[in-house]
Amino acid sequence: MGRESAALVGPLLGLGLLLCGLGSLASAESRAPPDKIAIVGAGIGGTSSAYYLRKKFGKDVKIDVFEREEVGGRLATMKVQGHDYEAGGSVIHPLNLHMKRFVKELGLSSIPASGGLVGVYDGKSLVFEESSWFIINMIKLVWRYGFQSLRMHMWVEDLLDKFMRIYRYQSHDYAFSSVEKLMYAIGGEDYVRLLNQTLHENLKKAGFSETFLSEMIAPVMRVNFGQSTNLNAFVGAVSISAADSNLWAVEGGNKVVCSELLQASSSNLITGAVVSIEEKTRTKQTGNPTKMYEVVYKTGSETHSDFYDIVLVAAPLNRKMSNITFHGFNPPIEEFNDPYQHLVTTLIKGELNSTFFSSRPKEQFGLSAILLTDDSNMFINSLSIVSSIRAKEGPAPPTDGMHVWKTFSRDILTEEQISKLFLSYEYAVRKPWLSYPYYEPPQKCPSIILHDRLYYLNGIEFAASCMEMSAIAGYNAALLAYHRWNGHEDMIDQDDLYEKLKTEL
Repeated sequence: MGRESAALVGPLLGLGLLLCGLGSLASAESRAPPDKIAIVGAGIGGTSSAYYLRKKFGKDVKIDVFEREEVGGRLATMKVQGHDYEAGGSVIHPLNLHMKRFVKELGLSSIPASGGLVGVYDGKSLVFEESSWFIINMIKLVWRYGFQSLRMHMWVEDLLDKFMRIYRYQSHDYAFSSVEKLMYAIGGEDYVRLLNQTLHENLKKAGFSETFLSEMIAPVMRVNFGQSTNLNAFVGAVSISAADSNLWAVEGGNKVVCSELLQASSSNLITGAVVSIEEKTRTKQTGNPTKMYEVVYKTGSETHSDFYDIVLVAAPLNRKMSNITFHGFNPPIEEFNDPYQHLVTTLIKGELNSTFFSSRPKEQFGLSAILLTDDSNMFINSLSIVSSIRAKEGPAPPTDGMHVWKTFSRDILTEEQISKLFLSYEYAVRKPWLSYPYYEPPQKCPSIILHDRLYYLNGIEFAASCMEMSAIAGYNAALLAYHRWNGHEDMIDQDDLYEKLKTEL
């Protein structure tokens, strides 16, 4: 559903779900729209909320979007020798309906995700190697793991079947005041329970073997979220579902969606860092004293401020990432110090030392991606050939054995470590960053409603972090802000939505 993954279990994860369309049922407005709305952060969450706020509140609302770095947030790219490559989230699931909708409505183009064969390395040998022949893969999987791969497909399919309900809820304008209530509306107590147990615990109870979890599941967790099977079961399911054979990306880079959403929403981009948010009483032109939010921000060395009726924070409220102070709130707004995972993305153009992973001659080594088990004790989480964001086809076969490889690791790779992986290389370009939450169930998701008209989108990342979840959070926050502004309490946190909407089919 949106993180870099390899098609280990791709043949097993084809889903045939009948999905409803993404229409929009308009609710009657009961008061004048707000004058000004501020959005802090221009990633997929912030720009999608701007897009939907414009649709709900109309053309007269002024929307300011603050971004201290580049539009796109953590949908970042890395430029190497004139070519751009995705640094993090690089693939989108075929059932990510918001991302599909954005591409269609914004007139963008999609490209298939880079393919290739995958192997799993345990530190001594390749315990699994994917074949280009489907039937051979099936025989290999059954021979080594029995029918556990098929059972895994069924487990993920059941969870995704329920997950698709969120699109129907949002197409009917329903909103949720917390991540837990959103999760409960999708799948009841069973779905909420996924946040409070590890993937390992959940799958062991379901009868999956340690060998299968170690060799098939843990490597996928490591490449997508930098952890093993100790993360929460819901983000684990999201990670496994990303191992599909029909993954795609946006031509020109996935961050293009953010800049196009910003333009389509007719928002005003302010390049600056928000320093503080404070509630104050202001007298508007109507003459009535009104509660508003003063947003103080810096552009270069200058400090500015402005007042807003509604504020959405679409950046992680973590001191290392945004460092926003909230003044004058009673009760005080809680501080979020939830840890984010440190990750290093390294692009290396070189000739792989295939004998490091296999005793076969390099001419017979056909793998394009190598995933690592937990007990491999390797200094990387994964290694895979990548294409530039503008390549419609896979990478052209090099005449000199050189490919551009992307690695994920917790620490910056040393010269000695790179030399172990490659016979020779031309360059190594690194990007250290805080990429996604560190998952440690039981998982408590931060509040969405921080104050009366102050909302926080990024709490949804602690259920699962990916492009589509951020888009869902952006839409939900826009609906929540709209309904709370207009007093539409019947559109928020409604019980039995699935049964209620099913009768309309």
